[in-house]
Amino acid sequence: MRPLASTGSTVATLLVAAVLLAGSATQLPTRTRTVAWPATGSAPASASASTEPAAAGSRPTKSHVPLAVPAAMAAQRLPLSAAFAPVPLELRIPSLGLHVSVLAVGMNSKHVMDAPMGPAASPVWQQAFWYRGSAMPGLRSTALFAGHIDDPLGRPGVFADIDKLRKGDLVVVHDTRSGLDVRFAVTTATSYPLDQTTDPAVLSRMYGTGPVNGKAAQHSVDGLSHLTLVTCAGTFDNGLGTHNRRLAVFATRIA
Repeated sequence: MRPLASTGSTVATLLVAAVLLAGSATQLPTRTRTVAWPATGSAPASASASTEPAAAGSRPTKSHVPLAVPAAMAAQRLPLSAAFAPVPLELRIPSLGLHVSVLAVGMNSKHVMDAPMGPAASPVWQQAFWYRGSAMPGLRSTALFAGHIDDPLGRPGVFADIDKLRKGDLVVVHDTRSGLDVRFAVTTATSYPLDQTTDPAVLSRMYGTGPVNGKAAQHSVDGLSHLTLVTCAGTFDNGLGTHNRRLAVFATRIA
């Protein structure tokens, strides 16, 4: 998956989500089965954790009570130009059997969101990438995670099956230090043609308010905590060296 530059500031350019522009929304059917998951759960690295637990429930959390979020990823906020690095988070999607480590990424030399690559044996094809210019997962803003759809040999990548997600499916960001689970429920998904991936409105939907305009992640308009999953979709275009569509799955915090 090759991220595309966007039309805004260099912060926005790094948006791998830029791959999702104005496309047609996919109505996701609601799963009727219940997914069980053990109760055990990057945006600016300087964000700190709240000491107050979020209320559990099946509806999006919206209140004036501070939400529990993972602790800061580093002692000081890293510039977006810094190299990608592992962080003490795991991304878990029970309905897909997905349980993977996370790399915090910034912008590459082309001013687009970094999507680490390597030889076929590299672990990066099976790791999720949290854009540290988006929000800390769980804050009342938007956190963006990207992942590859396949590896250089055409084998399934970490996000190969996110098109199978359905409304209500659980997405968990787990802090391996504290055991905190930040839980999100899938709400919808949208597939965008590649040529639409520079639309600021689409980028704002994926990254939330702030990053597309070269600013830090801002408080969400609806007061809720959002998460976006992004990967390639469609068919591979040899001329472009990437797939011709991007898929974005949107989720909202429930606990």
